[in-house]
Amino acid sequence: MINNFQIIERVFLAGHSGLVGQAFLRRMESDSSIDLIRRSSDKLDLLEQASVRKFFEEESPDRVILAAGRVGGIQANVDFPGRFIYENLLISANVIHSAFSSGTRKLLYFGSSCMFPRSCGQPMRESDLLSGFLEPTNEGYALAKLAGWKLAESYNRQYGTEFRTVIPANLYGPCDNFSENNSHVIPALLKKFHFAKENGDPTVSIWGSGEAQREFLYVGDLIDACIFLDSCSDVAGPVNIGVSQSTSIKELTFLIREVVDYHGEIKFDRSKPDGAPARKLDTAYLDRLGWQPSVTLADGLGKTYEWFLGNH
Repeated sequence: MINNFQIIERVFLAGHSGLVGQAFLRRMESDSSIDLIRRSSDKLDLLEQASVRKFFEEESPDRVILAAGRVGGIQANVDFPGRFIYENLLISANVIHSAFSSGTRKLLYFGSSCMFPRSCGQPMRESDLLSGFLEPTNEGYALAKLAGWKLAESYNRQYGTEFRTVIPANLYGPCDNFSENNSHVIPALLKKFHFAKENGDPTVSIWGSGEAQREFLYVGDLIDACIFLDSCSDVAGPVNIGVSQSTSIKELTFLIREVVDYHGEIKFDRSKPDGAPARKLDTAYLDRLGWQPSVTLADGLGKTYEWFLGNH
């Protein structure tokens, strides 16, 4: 008789090389109850329906974490709106449908705070989705994310699957994207201040007025929240995951200057777009369930900058 029988769950982590994927990877690699499945993009192109379908037929994962997608900052969204909507639509459709077809019962889908209307009241409640026009600078990406959420929700209603959507605040942390043209605000500013310090630049120019308000969630806290939600029964979706306060870009800029230890002048270029004026998630539902983030913005920025120094 086997006394210590352990159920092994086969988990497909789509997008394992990105910010969210790497954070999940760090948590799951040492878990003996998980048979982790991952594929690099050169081995599995999530844009190719036939390839994705074949992969799911062969691997039959019990659970999918869909952290793959085309992401980028304001300029990338402005320059490549067609690419952002097309690729994210295909990835969502291919993975969600193939997961259902292969018998996968559980799937975790990541939405985005840009799914909410541009003029949405603050903080943004889950019920505010689809109640108004989107922010034009990232409309394509937002529409694709909305479609992915609705696709997962529709499969739940029709087929009884357990496909959950979470909407995190602006994410940052180790393994973030520090590329020149596709990075979000925190890695972009960390890199800008770092090289300004290295080069002895007397000033750093920042896009926009600095008045836009954003909410920043450390990626490790996101993973904690997702694990917590998995332990909760009968959780309705989508679920906002955020922190208790928003931060202006100006406040963030001065905080990053302190983390990097840059002593030059900061100039805000008001000729550049701010994006949506405010983005703060209403986390009342998750608060009632009993979860709270544990990493402060200052500590999270320090951890992120430390990773950048060791990897770039």
